[in-house]
Amino acid sequence: MFGTVVVGVGIAGLARIRDLMTPMPSSPSEHLKLLGFVSRRSFGNINEAKQISLEDALRSEDIHAAFISTENRSHEETIRMFLEAGKHVLVEYPMALSAKAAHELWEMAEQKGKVLHVEHIELLTEEYKQLKKEVAGKDLVKGTLHFTGHVLDENKTGFPAFSGIARLTWLIDLFGDLTVTSATREKQKDKNYSRMTVHFQTTNK
Repeated sequence: MFGTVVVGVGIAGLARIRDLMTPMPSSPSEHLKLLGFVSRRSFGNINEAKQISLEDALRSEDIHAAFISTENRSHEETIRMFLEAGKHVLVEYPMALSAKAAHELWEMAEQKGKVLHVEHIELLTEEYKQLKKEVAGKDLVKGTLHFTGHVLDENKTGFPAFSGIARLTWLIDLFGDLTVTSATREKQKDKNYSRMTVHFQTTNK
């Protein structure tokens, strides 16, 4: 069995705990054993998973891999700590707030001989797989991707483009490399409203 720890217990972290506690039959998850979770908040236990300190998770020889499900801004530091401790790391998308940091982390994982995997789970859903089939072999002339969500704390999630970067990855996966041609941002603090509008071009324009 491969000992694991979940770091962060928001929506994604709780889903990780649930799936690790009740893995699908005959799936690779059956070989993973959840040895605890780490959170800044005090929970005690969640679904029989016990809360442990970050220090204990880093020191434990029984923990071989960390699943990082914290806010975007803390991903980079948390990855570094677990790689330094000799653990494999799976992190929710995005891995870091800059390409430079991401490349440094991948190099560090390679030097340590550890796996650093970034997971963008939306690309594995049936809805997305169907969308990919629908656009296969077609030329994109023009299109719009519009999505909404809560106004997020930029100190934790980073600049708004990072709040939506998972959706932008859809476009790159569907249509190849994109170039930003323009970007604007509108904010209405009194209404707790923010909107970012970005225009892209494909390689064939």
